[in-house]
Amino acid sequence: MSKQRIGVYPGTFDPITTGHTDIVKRSLKIVDRLVIGVAINAGKNPLFTVDERAAMVEQELAPLGAGRVEVRKFDNLLMHFAEQAGADIILRGLRAMSDFEYEFQMTGMNARLNADVETVFLMASENHQFIASRLVKEIAALGGDVSSFVSPAIAKRLTERLANK
Repeated sequence: MSKQRIGVYPGTFDPITTGHTDIVKRSLKIVDRLVIGVAINAGKNPLFTVDERAAMVEQELAPLGAGRVEVRKFDNLLMHFAEQAGADIILRGLRAMSDFEYEFQMTGMNARLNADVETVFLMASENHQFIASRLVKEIAALGGDVSSFVSPAIAKRLTERLANK
């Protein structure tokens, strides 16, 4: 019996976008089980709390996983989180060259921490390459339509949060 391949897909997910969902769908072609790591990451000054972000990720991904996707919050080193999850793969989405430069450096550091955990990069699909949570929040804050970047449920949450800010 072969070992189950477990992947970790970390991020802040503030909020989860259609780009994130696309990476999850494609990751499930590579791994048997996927652990979504919702980073607490207070340094990024998130719009939503970690509990809200984790709940949104669970809600958005529930139809995809069929028991193969798990959402966990984390506030430690990514490599420690991957080890705790029993992962042998870290999955990362890349949108642009600027993403690559950062991710390339992080991959080198992570490999030094644990060479048994591989990092796999998935290029963003053509229609998701420009989507960034930061930009989605900015568009929503300025009254723009974000319906092509997030699900209707997330768009509603964004609108409500920004109206009360």
